[in-house]
Amino acid sequence: MSRKAKEILIKNIFFLFALISILILALIIIFLFFEGIPIFGAVSVKEFLFGMEWYPTYDPPEFGIWPLIFGSFAVTLFASALAVPLGVLSAIYIAEIAPPLVKEIFKPVVELLAGLPSVVLGFFGMAVLAPWMQETFDLPTGLNIANASIVLALMAVPTISSISEDALYSVPQEFKEASYALGATRFETIARVIVPSALSGISTAVILGMARAIGETMVVLMVAGGAAAIPESIFDSVRPMPASIAAEMGEAPFRSDHYHALFATGIVLFFLTLGFNLIADYVSHKFKEVGSATL
Repeated sequence: MSRKAKEILIKNIFFLFALISILILALIIIFLFFEGIPIFGAVSVKEFLFGMEWYPTYDPPEFGIWPLIFGSFAVTLFASALAVPLGVLSAIYIAEIAPPLVKEIFKPVVELLAGLPSVVLGFFGMAVLAPWMQETFDLPTGLNIANASIVLALMAVPTISSISEDALYSVPQEFKEASYALGATRFETIARVIVPSALSGISTAVILGMARAIGETMVVLMVAGGAAAIPESIFDSVRPMPASIAAEMGEAPFRSDHYHALFATGIVLFFLTLGFNLIADYVSHKFKEVGSATL
């Protein structure tokens, strides 16, 4: 076989695998919509999205998922407030400040944190954080937004840190040398040259970390408390959308309104995650242009 024929064969094999991946994704999306759309014959889209009551087993049932949407955004927002500074600053330290020996220790530790199963972190939230919060703040339960946000932040930090670190490493060495040659300090070089140049990758890392938090199931199922109601403080229990789907799908009668409502909730979660990815792609290109213009 000639070299050209081998290249064509390899190209076709890669194309085949890519096509299979796209086909599987398309079939999953079609199945999700096929099972979720029928609920809108029993309840309107507006009532489903903005209804304040989620009681699918009542007679008559209530299928308002606004408390679930609010709960998802609440834990994601507070988790991001913790994870973004930790992830970005740790990436800057590892990539630009840490001595080689410290870097060799910290980098594997962060990557090891990314490999921890979510159920293990969930157990940590239940067995350690929940009793501590309940005792320290005199709460009825330690399973709440604050607990879920802390554990989700632990899950999001490795994603944000790793992607941000790669973005920082991709900054050309010439930019740093030129900054130092002009008399800038290390801090000025990091703040005014390296970070602006890597802002595209850092912003993408932040948004993908938030997407990881909003789509997480096991942690929020274990430590968010499970209350399908609008919270009044960060110490109230909530039930985010992934937790509701995981907790109730096994009990919902097949092809019932409850069953279809859970799939419709999955459709909403799908669009939210898709939105995060589209925003990440847009911000990545936007900041790439801004960073180039700044330099």
